[in-house]
Amino acid sequence: MKINIKKFCAGIFFCAAFVLLFHFPSFAQTGKLLKRTTYKTEKVDFGVGGTISIVGAPSGSIVIEGWQKNEVEISAEIEVQAENDADLALLANVNTFTFEVTMGRLSILSVGTNDKAYLKRNAKKFPKRLLTMPVRFDYKIKVPVFSDLEIDGGRGDFDLAKVEGAMRINFLETTARLKFSGGGIAATFGSGSVTIEILARSWRGQGANIQLGKGVMNLYLPLNLNAEFDASILRTGKIDNAYDILKPRDRTQFTEKLINAKAGNGGAKLIFTVGDGDLRIEPNGQLP
Repeated sequence: MKINIKKFCAGIFFCAAFVLLFHFPSFAQTGKLLKRTTYKTEKVDFGVGGTISIVGAPSGSIVIEGWQKNEVEISAEIEVQAENDADLALLANVNTFTFEVTMGRLSILSVGTNDKAYLKRNAKKFPKRLLTMPVRFDYKIKVPVFSDLEIDGGRGDFDLAKVEGAMRINFLETTARLKFSGGGIAATFGSGSVTIEILARSWRGQGANIQLGKGVMNLYLPLNLNAEFDASILRTGKIDNAYDILKPRDRTQFTEKLINAKAGNGGAKLIFTVGDGDLRIEPNGQLP
């Protein structure tokens, strides 16, 4: 068998580069990493109807709950890891969150080793060797019930309940639990498990469009729901429908990949889409 030396050498080079790229951190971290957790809480006066923007960290959870107060409470647990106490102190000092309040808008931003611009302004001599150390932000945030939300998350759990407003949600990878009564929802999740519970028979607001790229979407609907309802699987997977009151719309038939339905008297448009995975529809009361 004849061997092309150039291609063979190129292949060896590629494999070596691949190994170094994905296993280099193991060379640098020879011992077990130490952990340190810091806690930070802030309260901000903020009225009903404003917009709250949350930019999470690449890793960590976000829990959001509506309450009756005209203020926002932000609580964060920030975990850093390093090989020694001195490095832990450096990491704990730069990894935090900031917030800014303008007219009708509150912006919450996770900053630290994930934000080069922040480091350049606030820690110009920060050691480059610490930029890849594990950092995790876990948030618990309380907001006025009638608030608009803009949420960008990385990898981590996501919980949202008791909030009604216009919401734009993006998460890369998550286990999410969402409870809605209304609003205008546009949510995109890259991968994971998403459980959605619709609490009100008649949706109050513009409707919802919730998409999951890969994983399982569990949908729990109230008895006697009034809505225009669409569910679809774009590529692989199927719809498992145990919600009997959905009726085909526009002379269509239900399939394992597509449901176009009218529930009750109709109403707001509720759209649920999974790229690759399963979509399960059940009545409320079946939620584990």
